[in-house]
Amino acid sequence: MKIFKNKTKLLKEISSIKDMAFIPTMGSIHNGHLSLIKKAKKQSNNVLVSIYINPKQFNLSLDFQKYPRNIKKDIKLLKKSKIKYLYIPTYEDIYSFKPKLPIYLDKFSKSLCGKFRPKHFQGVINVVNRFIEIVKPYSIFLGIKDFQQLILIKSHINKNKISTKVISCPTIRGRNGIALSSRNSKLKKKEIQIVEKIYKYLKKNKKKIFFKNINTKKLELLNKIMLFGAKKVDYLEFVNLKTLTTLNKKKEKFNIFIAYYVGSVRLIDNL
Repeated sequence: MKIFKNKTKLLKEISSIKDMAFIPTMGSIHNGHLSLIKKAKKQSNNVLVSIYINPKQFNLSLDFQKYPRNIKKDIKLLKKSKIKYLYIPTYEDIYSFKPKLPIYLDKFSKSLCGKFRPKHFQGVINVVNRFIEIVKPYSIFLGIKDFQQLILIKSHINKNKISTKVISCPTIRGRNGIALSSRNSKLKKKEIQIVEKIYKYLKKNKKKIFFKNINTKKLELLNKIMLFGAKKVDYLEFVNLKTLTTLNKKKEKFNIFIAYYVGSVRLIDNL
């Protein structure tokens, strides 16, 4: 595995590669990231992973400062995964140039997390746009756990007619059902048990949503989640996966989308 901390040196190495598979991360590598790598390696021998904690997508500087970091462990895990390239850029590497393409934010950015994290998705699309311009990947691999982010990146790529293909990858969960996330490392044992209860309850009740008035069922779920020990719920929505709008008819294909706090940790999921 070759490690690059400078885009000039990186570009000298990869500029002629036509089938680059790219996986952007913010580090704290876990099995969810490794599953993306496994899928990427099936498509290409040239897999590049980036580790960059993007300050522009954090609404609070304290949240940025407290985001879990363990670069030594990350490098060790990535070496074992046998990727070809690791890119750990500096702020100047990413933000010292003006991108050729404008940021496109679909209206879907205003719902779910967009309501509670102003400018978050603008920061996400900004950094992804810059990474794509630097790396020029054939494909980019993204997890469905961050469904809203995935859809917005796809929309940006399609709108700007970027040739990079977006590969959607399934959410990886632990034995307890909890969706793997870098933020999980900040959870205490009792908090992990709360998250487990919430996931199992939502999964069990998803099939029962149509048997009651949707708003009544939503209120019932919210009350139960708070009883389990959630400190706060930003949103709990039933979203049609085709129209990306709130569920209002029976027999629509939908997921439950949730963002909530356990202790000081904000978690998101969709199932």
